[in-house]
Amino acid sequence: MSSTNNSGGAGRSPVLEVVRASLPRRYRAEARFKAYGIIALVLALSFLGLLLTSIISNGYTAFQQTYMQLEFNLEPEVVDPDGDGSEASLRAGNYLAVVRNSLYELFPEVSSRSDRRALSSLVSTGAMYQLQAMVLADPSLVGQTIQMWVPADDDVDMYRKGRISVEVPEGERRLSDKQLGWIDAMAAQDHLELKFNTALFTSGDSRDPELAGILGALKGSFYMLLVTLALSFPVGIAAAVYLEEFAPKNRWTDLIEVNINNLAAVPSIVFGLLGLAVFLNYFGMPRSAPLVGGLVLSLMTLPTIIIASRAALKAVPPSIREAALGMGASKMQTTFHHVVPLAMPGMLTGTIIGMAQALGETAPLLMIGMVAFIVDVPQGFTDPATALPVQIYLWADSPERAFVERTSAAIIVLLGFLLVMNLLAVFLRRKFERRW
Repeated sequence: MSSTNNSGGAGRSPVLEVVRASLPRRYRAEARFKAYGIIALVLALSFLGLLLTSIISNGYTAFQQTYMQLEFNLEPEVVDPDGDGSEASLRAGNYLAVVRNSLYELFPEVSSRSDRRALSSLVSTGAMYQLQAMVLADPSLVGQTIQMWVPADDDVDMYRKGRISVEVPEGERRLSDKQLGWIDAMAAQDHLELKFNTALFTSGDSRDPELAGILGALKGSFYMLLVTLALSFPVGIAAAVYLEEFAPKNRWTDLIEVNINNLAAVPSIVFGLLGLAVFLNYFGMPRSAPLVGGLVLSLMTLPTIIIASRAALKAVPPSIREAALGMGASKMQTTFHHVVPLAMPGMLTGTIIGMAQALGETAPLLMIGMVAFIVDVPQGFTDPATALPVQIYLWADSPERAFVERTSAAIIVLLGFLLVMNLLAVFLRRKFERRW
């Protein structure tokens, strides 16, 4: 008896020894795997932090703009050349001369033509339009002397924000030593001040960085997302409900499902080429319009919404359907009174994620002409417009240093919208989702 037990134990002993010998190696492999995962996570967070730090450090200063306080002498013969106070006469006034004279009065010692030209370049060209708008709004200002804050030139703004170094030789700077002296003198007299850059959110695009804003791009993106939502949400939900609840399982529905899954992986620029060929060339729709952009983005967003909606419908337990059918409900009543309401949180989440993806797209919009330089803010779905990602693309290609901070500021705004949309998707999922 004992010899049998001893022989059995002796038979298992080599196996146990092998297992025990392999345990340290297995533990080391597991520890290495965990270490690799931690290293990958740290690297990913580091790169993300580096990217966000670079964007924020370059862009936060764009939310402030250097303004210049000047005294403007609105002489009637200058701002009202016809002398009748009519709108046409006030529009024809030489407001540029008024702005330049206000600067010359600050520095009466500047007399040469070249120095006066350099001095007048310190104020933005938007100052005369701001002055003109004020006179048109209140013609009684003609003949008076008023004080007003007007935007300084972008080079002055960059110097005041420390983006232009005085250590650089004069020939390599955009501002001469004389101009730096005038700027410092105005700052010492409290004629220069950093204020909140309202023009960034209330103006359209401009060749002058200090006047450029994102309002036109924001409204263009808003109109496009409205068109995208109005088309892709009902069509995507209807397609998902039909394929999941009503469509027969045959080779045709299998082919449709395969194509939907493949369309979700198609590069976005292909949808732009499709929009260019169909909507612009065939149907003759207006180029660079939010309506066309919304149609293109709808085609791109549909697969995402359909796939997410079908997944939400599959997550509804079969017992819900069986209980409704057992109580005498029809297939239509079961689907739309019980299944779809329970799946709607997941459908809304997929829709919001698809809309967030559409908001950040650039390539398909470039193909339909939304890369054009558009100053006017769009007032409708067929007006020429651009989108926020395209505006970022345009500004990133501009050589002026001031456009660098505007580009980063627009990226911050875009990331803010994307973050809000994703948080909304998480909120809807957690608030309305039911777990079984």
